[in-house]
Amino acid sequence: MRFKRHVFSHLISWKESVDRKPLIIRGARQVGKTTLIKQFSELFPYFISMNLEKESDKSFFDDFDDVQSIVEAIFLTNNLKIEHLGETLLFLDEIQESPKAIKLLRYFYEEMPKLHVVAAGSLLEFAMKEVSSFPVGRVQFLYLHPLNFPEYLEAIGQDVVLEQLNQLPVKQIAHKVLMDLFHRYAIIGGMPEVVKTDIEKNNLANLTATYESIWGTYKNDIEKYTSNETERKIIKHIMNAAPLALDQRIKFQGFGNSNYKSREIGECFRILDDARVIKLIYPTTDLKPPVQYDLKKSPRLQFLDSGLVNYSLGIQGQLLKMEDLSPAFKGALIPHLVTQELLSVQNITDQKPNFWVREKKQSSAEVDLVYVYEDKLIPIEVKSGATGSLRSLHQFIDAADHHYAVRVYGGKLLKEEAITPSGKPYLLLNLPYYLGTRLGVYAQMFVEGGI
Repeated sequence: MRFKRHVFSHLISWKESVDRKPLIIRGARQVGKTTLIKQFSELFPYFISMNLEKESDKSFFDDFDDVQSIVEAIFLTNNLKIEHLGETLLFLDEIQESPKAIKLLRYFYEEMPKLHVVAAGSLLEFAMKEVSSFPVGRVQFLYLHPLNFPEYLEAIGQDVVLEQLNQLPVKQIAHKVLMDLFHRYAIIGGMPEVVKTDIEKNNLANLTATYESIWGTYKNDIEKYTSNETERKIIKHIMNAAPLALDQRIKFQGFGNSNYKSREIGECFRILDDARVIKLIYPTTDLKPPVQYDLKKSPRLQFLDSGLVNYSLGIQGQLLKMEDLSPAFKGALIPHLVTQELLSVQNITDQKPNFWVREKKQSSAEVDLVYVYEDKLIPIEVKSGATGSLRSLHQFIDAADHHYAVRVYGGKLLKEEAITPSGKPYLLLNLPYYLGTRLGVYAQMFVEGGI
């Protein structure tokens, strides 16, 4: 089964660039990096795939110190003439197994610019730290995430519905169909193997083994990069306890009813962040760009995939019975998934989103997300209900120097004129949940008066 990923267009642009640099695909294990590159290889007359977990492939980098000799040896072994350099894609999979290969990537750029070189690997962030002179400025990065909702629609063959999703603005006639399909996606998540199994079996019970395999692989992988037994125990504890903290901002000290110290928990969370399994999302107090996050304030947790969280919490069965997922898991599921959708379209940057807080004794406030559009920082609340319940968003609007706000909810696309309790008029764009990946284009249309 082949999944069409929107990041593919970036690969084509990279292929055609005259100033192309070796490309490193970054992403958690099992998000589809290897499959993506194998599909991409079909655009080349010649393709050499190397897995550096294999000693026979890794030996090319162990035995030679210059890329000229390495490339000549690789081409010779694959019965290719060096004249085909510019028509060849060289894929270095699991490159984290050879820090030397990572270090030499810069010389592919400088000495072999015609050769198309792509690298990928699991837990690559850890290996990059071990490279004494990482080739900054001599490589490019591309970030891959689990399937987002548009990719999911294409995967399950809902091409006509996808066309409706891409309409600007989306038509009201498509709302119910999109909400029903988004409901299923919200429950199972976007891990490629999970989606594949769900398409084939269409039964949540058949997904158990797949979820267990993925979650177990993450636990086993990350433990390789811990330095002692205590860290290994803490990592296991965090991965077991963290899904239960989805609905709250966290404190490191004693996290998950443990006796672990703040420094110990914080370090292990950073390991999980590097592994791209759990991200720490920090708040900002800014009301306009540029946005600075505040590391002194308590963060929220963002998992790689909502489906994995739902499975870990054991709530998928009850989610199937809910017509509106807004209250699911104390109201935390949909904000988490909308954040995941926003992250999924960030393919050339690793920037994390932010939420907004104002922490005062009698008037604390917290807005789910903020979005930068030109010189404006637009507040985004993710919740259903009457506009009068948007207390935190109103506090943001009262303090901001503009009058635009967004609510992501279970209803239809709607723009309305509203007013804060203190009397400030503002425009509120109500977006259905399924438009999470399109939030940027709708925010632009909203501010520019196109919607």
